Amino acid sequence: MQLTVWTYEGPPHVGAMRIATAMEDVHYVLHAPQGDTYADLLFTMIERRGKRPPVTYTTFQARDLGKDTAALFQTAARDAYARFTPGAMLVGASCTAELIQDDPAGLVAAMDLPCPVVALELPSYQRKENWGAAETFYQLVRTLAASPAPDRANARPTANILGPTALGFRHRDDVIEVRRILDALGIAVNVVAPLGATTADIARLPEADFNICLYPEIADTACRWLAREHGQPVVTTVPIGHGATRDFIAELAALTGIDPTGACDLGHLPWWSRSVDSTYLTGKRVFIFGDATHAIAAARVARDELGFEVVGLGCYNREFARDLRAAAALYGVTPLITDDYLIVEEAIQALQPELVLGTQMERHIAKRLRIPCAVISAPVHVQDFPARYSPQMGFEGANVLFDTWVHPLVMGLEEHLLTMFRDDFEFSDMAGASHLAPLPVAPETAPQPVSPEVASRPAPEAGAARVWSADAERELLKIPFFVRGKARRNTERFAAERDVATITIDTLYDAKAHYAR
Repeated sequence: MQLTVWTYEGPPHVGAMRIATAMEDVHYVLHAPQGDTYADLLFTMIERRGKRPPVTYTTFQARDLGKDTAALFQTAARDAYARFTPGAMLVGASCTAELIQDDPAGLVAAMDLPCPVVALELPSYQRKENWGAAETFYQLVRTLAASPAPDRANARPTANILGPTALGFRHRDDVIEVRRILDALGIAVNVVAPLGATTADIARLPEADFNICLYPEIADTACRWLAREHGQPVVTTVPIGHGATRDFIAELAALTGIDPTGACDLGHLPWWSRSVDSTYLTGKRVFIFGDATHAIAAARVARDELGFEVVGLGCYNREFARDLRAAAALYGVTPLITDDYLIVEEAIQALQPELVLGTQMERHIAKRLRIPCAVISAPVHVQDFPARYSPQMGFEGANVLFDTWVHPLVMGLEEHLLTMFRDDFEFSDMAGASHLAPLPVAPETAPQPVSPEVASRPAPEAGAARVWSADAERELLKIPFFVRGKARRNTERFAAERDVATITIDTLYDAKAHYAR
């Protein structure tokens, strides 16, 4: 384990919480000390759920460690069943309780509870949240959907939508959008799981003709098991972006023999991409980081549908490193696979993109570096669980991507206009752009501070270092936001070629004249 201020994923038992909270009649008994009781915080505050998560803690304390904590666990499990009468129960240990080795699986087996009990072995010091969610869902499916289905003589094709969970990034809205596509094609939905599903629904999974693996990080293992045990094909295309949505529809049509024209919807994104208005954003350099599914999908949309240049691509879940590396090869970039946000920050500083697409961590990093940012992936905070309908998938999801990605860049243009008219009485030098961290403004008589953009950048290596003078930095900030990065890179290249150690205003304008020839 690594001590960190921020983390992309929690321990695996948080993934199990997400599955239990997503379902209707599953209860999770977690062997954990008082300090690990944070499920309410995750789901009622961050996701703004209207009911408490179905999690019971043993909440042992330090003084209990000298007693029989196993009996404490059995009492908690027995009381939880008596109070909630769930259709199935999950039992496991938090990362702290794992150290005392009480074996919840063996303890609950000896109790002979009158409901299916799934004992979770989630190695907290080797695995993380998404893996824990995938393993929990797989174990539930394996336990409850083991019986073969009767002959599938459905009047029309039926599908299971697998993968959406509690605390997922726009999962609720994605399911609505995917249902809309299936309905347009005449495909019935058998079960959506785990979000909103009951244990009886899980038992009915084999009745569907095929499965849709909507979020591979959560559903891939269960889909593979269902394909192997029940012969159900799996639709693997994730419909994020206009092109991917059309591919998703084509895969459904090929599998079912249905004419796909009924589900075609151009949306606004293709129209805008062909319009004159889109040309001023063509070639914008974008850095992308998140979970593998959303990062890979975002890279395709950025390059193929918005005309951006992908300069960085990475993910934090190592289980999908192979998929991420294959995608990075398509864009000619070095894949970044890490769960250390400081390494991600270093990569953003080195690449100097004009737009960052990432998680809430990248939003904080980009704000400090004064780079526009849009959130595309969990982990996210409360503002990324909007009350409005805001999917990432399907044709409406493509419209949402267009809005959330393009608007930060348009705000960059607005920032430039504010700078152009900064001497008008309506504007103030103290008022920075609303979407970026404000720049400190010092009195003219005092020494001018170096901007946060410079202060945050790591010191260059000896021999290749180019130090910007304070005057040159202030002059650089007068250059329009949307070409400032290119101006910086060109100036530093110009200085390096001439072995200029300190970049002054004269160096900046000499470089401008050189590259304008």
